[in-house]
Amino acid sequence: MASEFRDDSEFRHAVNDVLGALTAQVDVLDEDAIDARLIPGSLEVVFEDAGGTFVLSQQTPTHELWLSANLRAWHFRRVSGQWVERDTAESMLAILGRLFSEKLGRPATFEL
Repeated sequence: MASEFRDDSEFRHAVNDVLGALTAQVDVLDEDAIDARLIPGSLEVVFEDAGGTFVLSQQTPTHELWLSANLRAWHFRRVSGQWVERDTAESMLAILGRLFSEKLGRPATFEL
């Protein structure tokens, strides 16, 4: 599948926007037990009480975002302006919401 991005620069800019928006939403969850760190090209979320770390990182050569969480990995591509898992076409935001909800024990949703 061809990338929606013209070049690596456009991809990196889009990823920075996505990671910034998601970081702001994680911060709003207002959980003392969550430590979100935005570093160039990735978002790392550490669940101090529940244990575990989620990492969402850019993969410039493939123009994908990769998520590592709970000993599993997902690979997201932007399709028609939406980030979806490349093998299942499930929304990245739905997956993140489900994973965060499981960790927090209450509903969590994300939007872009």
